[in-house]
Amino acid sequence: MTYDGRVTVGGPAQEITTSKLSIHKLAVGPMDNNAYLLRDRATGESLLIDAANEAPRLIELADGQLDSVLTTHCHLDHWLALENVVAATGATTYATAAEAPEIAIPTDVEISDGDVIRLGDAALQIVLLRGHRAHYLEHVSTSAAVIYRDLDGTTRVFSGDCLFPGGIGNTCDDPVAYATLLNDVTSKLFAVLPDDAVIHPGHGFDSTIGTERPKLGEWLRPSW
Repeated sequence: MTYDGRVTVGGPAQEITTSKLSIHKLAVGPMDNNAYLLRDRATGESLLIDAANEAPRLIELADGQLDSVLTTHCHLDHWLALENVVAATGATTYATAAEAPEIAIPTDVEISDGDVIRLGDAALQIVLLRGHRAHYLEHVSTSAAVIYRDLDGTTRVFSGDCLFPGGIGNTCDDPVAYATLLNDVTSKLFAVLPDDAVIHPGHGFDSTIGTERPKLGEWLRPSW
């Protein structure tokens, strides 16, 4: 199957192969969450971004072997399968210090802005983005985005619920949260990433920085 990023719940995963990593995208659960499995091709070391739902499918995707799970932020739909995935694989859990207390499953490693997680020779850069909110929480998230720059020249950003095709994530009509998230996405992603950098969001289809850049001044806020 040729990768186009258009996965659907109940459908198969799609795979990208880069010089260092194999990257699998799978859609799970009633909120159409994306889960991303990154595996170093040389060492087999692996990281799952968001154990969102449907633990058996995630475990099967990882062939039952998983080194780590990174939860982008604390909203329930992004970690409903975390407990079962960790129990089955023994994976180390990662989350930002601000989100860890809001996640029912213990966080083994708290991550900060600029941290690097390594899978073999592959370096995954952590960028913290503030401002995403959910209607059922007062908490304003400090989310982890993951930037991967491959030796083949491609750049990918796993943006959680902070950046989508057509807009930034939901801020619940909170003007301070909206301004904060827009500023962080602008300064930490658009200001530093090339136009051909691929955006892999927490829900829905992929896009690129170049496709979304002209929309910065007029964006709507997705409901996620």
